[in-house]
Amino acid sequence: MSILFVLIPLSLALVIFAGWGFFWAVNAGQFDDLESPGWDALRDEPPTNESPGDA
Repeated sequence: MSILFVLIPLSLALVIFAGWGFFWAVNAGQFDDLESPGWDALRDEPPTNESPGDA
């Protein structure tokens, strides 16, 4: 039963941290454009036939 005194505050801290991270991501614009990254893989340009040259 004494483990509940550890697990309940720990779980509340985890929920608060997850909520803070979610609201930070929303305010930072992380969820503004969800479709373009998926389409970027399909619109990949074909490789050019140029040699990379001497590095």
